[in-house]
Amino acid sequence: MLAALLIRLLSGEQEARVLAIDADSATSLRYALGMKIRRTLSEIRAGMIENPEVRKEMMGRHVRTIVTDIVEHGKGFDLLVMGRPEGPGCYCGINDLLRYGIESLASEYDIIIVDGEAGPEQINRRVLQNIDTLIILTDTSIRGFQTAGVIERTAGARAAYDHGQKGLVINRLRGNNKLVEETALKVGLKVFGYIPEDENITEHDLLGKPLIELPDKSPSIGAVREILKEIGLG
Repeated sequence: MLAALLIRLLSGEQEARVLAIDADSATSLRYALGMKIRRTLSEIRAGMIENPEVRKEMMGRHVRTIVTDIVEHGKGFDLLVMGRPEGPGCYCGINDLLRYGIESLASEYDIIIVDGEAGPEQINRRVLQNIDTLIILTDTSIRGFQTAGVIERTAGARAAYDHGQKGLVINRLRGNNKLVEETALKVGLKVFGYIPEDENITEHDLLGKPLIELPDKSPSIGAVREILKEIGLG
């Protein structure tokens, strides 16, 4: 949801060249963006492993051309989908391909937004070599804050963003945020912003409508605008 709305506002209202990367194996970002995809990075890699003919063809191509072939074009943004890992619990190969793919495409875009796994795995594996802004999304539960703390510590230990900023976005906020702010301070993270409960999101999810098509007056749209201002992109 957050990635989709960031993409909507940056590519639409600000007319930035945006590359959206769905790095979650559940590949849910494409649905939030209302996009159809032909192939994923994991499918490309699986074909290279399983089919000698495919491997022979790919060996003579630069990773940039391989990745460019599967980038899908949306309304004002492009989308690259990682897909599922090649084996139970194994993300190493596909994470490497994703990293090289991002590096080869980065110069063509103003902003790259990566929707990652719900945890520290990809940060731990250094899928992203440079991060300007790390946004950790959580709800108001203590478990959410604990997970956010683990992600923050992992990112710090891996030194993935020496010169970047990091902070929390609190999702589905109800009522007063004073207790939430106190909990965030204990975790040691700045709060970039809050996204309130939004009945429009609930309705779109129930009907299977892309979240990028939320009405302009939706509370979540206004909240994400404020978050962009807070991180210096508004």
